[in-house]
Amino acid sequence: MPRLTPGENAPDFTLPTADGGTLTLSDLRGTSVVVYFYPAAGTPGCTTQACDFRDSLASLTAHGYAVVGVSPDTPAKLAAFVEAEHLTFPLVSDPEHTVMEQWGAWGEKSLYGKTVTGVIRSTVVLDAAGVVTLAQYNVKATGHVAKLRKDLGID
Repeated sequence: MPRLTPGENAPDFTLPTADGGTLTLSDLRGTSVVVYFYPAAGTPGCTTQACDFRDSLASLTAHGYAVVGVSPDTPAKLAAFVEAEHLTFPLVSDPEHTVMEQWGAWGEKSLYGKTVTGVIRSTVVLDAAGVVTLAQYNVKATGHVAKLRKDLGID
């Protein structure tokens, strides 16, 4: 599966959100956007990562970044995750993994020594025009947001 690289335009998408609406990526033009892909709401690693984004959101926003989380979970499962973890940024549902495939965040990966197909934990940062400035694949859930903040020059 091809991965996005800095300098290319990110594919646009419109996906259902946890709150019952939809989010269209191009509607966020004018703001830099951190789009992160995670396997499953409510699991330990994904909860750690989402809470790290939640806890860093004020700083990211102050530096001009919006955050969007993408998973194959249903909007209802995302809504429960948002409520349970008090998440304050949009989560969108990609159950057919169409967007994940376009962005290089779906494919073969190693899980407990076995090769499986699924979500590749990834983060892609876009500038205000929707151009990729940073693309990180196979990231770790724990410590990733701190590393991202450093890579973005926030810390």
